[in-house]
Amino acid sequence: MLISRRHALLGTATSFAIIGRARADDVVRVGGIAPITGPAAEAGRFLQNGVALALEAINAKGGVLGKKMEFVVEDDQTTNPGAVLAFSRLVSRGDCVAYTGSIRSTQVNAIAPDVLKAAKPVMFGGTDPSLTQAGNPWLFRCRPNDSFSARVIADFGFNTLKKTKWVIVHSTDAFGNGGMKALVSSLDAYGIKPVLVQGYTNQQTDFTPVVLAVKQAEPDVVSSYFTFENDLGIFARQLRQLGVTVPWVGSPSIINTTALNLAGRALFGTYGIADYTPDASPEAKAYAETYLARFKAQPDNQSTWVYDALMLLAKAMNDAKSTEPEAIRKAIVAIKGYKGTEGTYNFDEKGDGLRGYNVVRNENGKIVFDKRVEFTS
Repeated sequence: MLISRRHALLGTATSFAIIGRARADDVVRVGGIAPITGPAAEAGRFLQNGVALALEAINAKGGVLGKKMEFVVEDDQTTNPGAVLAFSRLVSRGDCVAYTGSIRSTQVNAIAPDVLKAAKPVMFGGTDPSLTQAGNPWLFRCRPNDSFSARVIADFGFNTLKKTKWVIVHSTDAFGNGGMKALVSSLDAYGIKPVLVQGYTNQQTDFTPVVLAVKQAEPDVVSSYFTFENDLGIFARQLRQLGVTVPWVGSPSIINTTALNLAGRALFGTYGIADYTPDASPEAKAYAETYLARFKAQPDNQSTWVYDALMLLAKAMNDAKSTEPEAIRKAIVAIKGYKGTEGTYNFDEKGDGLRGYNVVRNENGKIVFDKRVEFTS
């Protein structure tokens, strides 16, 4: 059951929703922020679909400690200030035992100080490695971080594609800068110095200067860390329009549904480093079949990470036999060998649970799985 209402606060339109509503005395409530409005609103719909499927699965198996799990959503408006405001609203409710954050590293970074103050577990999807290296014991990542994606991009581009003249295009936010630095370091291990490292500011309507810089560098491979799929779509179309057709290996946004819809043929033949793809495991495939049957669309990582997040929280609370924050935190850290849609989770003390990526290719609009790459450290 989805109940929502809109209200005005400080002159901005915001919204919240409750998914899986049950009686107040028979509920374990989790809060989460999501882009209900703004440029990433389509991604927000995928997230809410993932939440709905997780709640159905959890509650069908008895819920949490014999109670139904309920999820409260606050609109982050696809901005850092919106994320901070949305998270503060959730905390001020006082009835959430844990939270989910954002898939955007820049937003997770923005709410991190408040997460520390709230002192309750927050599951998130941002992949900037530094987010779990700052000593915040309440942050738990439900995707592999970009120290791993960079290693896979570098390895695939150098050893499989045999390319040595690299261009890196990246957002200048926390995610893009983190990914860029990790990729530069990974390429250095092969003795490669990129011919161009080109940053850009999120939410542009014209990438012509960036595309021209790429074209003039004359690379034999393009690599990228795009935060928002709409930016990637514009860049992809303009890149192809100016005749740049060299191989392109991108971070997970290059295969997200929104990017594929926006860019169309401009992404044909590209490669992606994907944390989620249906053919990576039986769990991933089963989720894709359930999602397709329910929503008549293919899922992507916008929904899978939050699905795993709620499943992990339910497991942790049931394992701990408690909804106390410290008990939940310890139980999350203790999770080993849990097979989720994104991979097999083995949490460490820093809050990282996954250490692998999938290599995929866009074949005329269809995402084809190549291989899974796992790391031990």
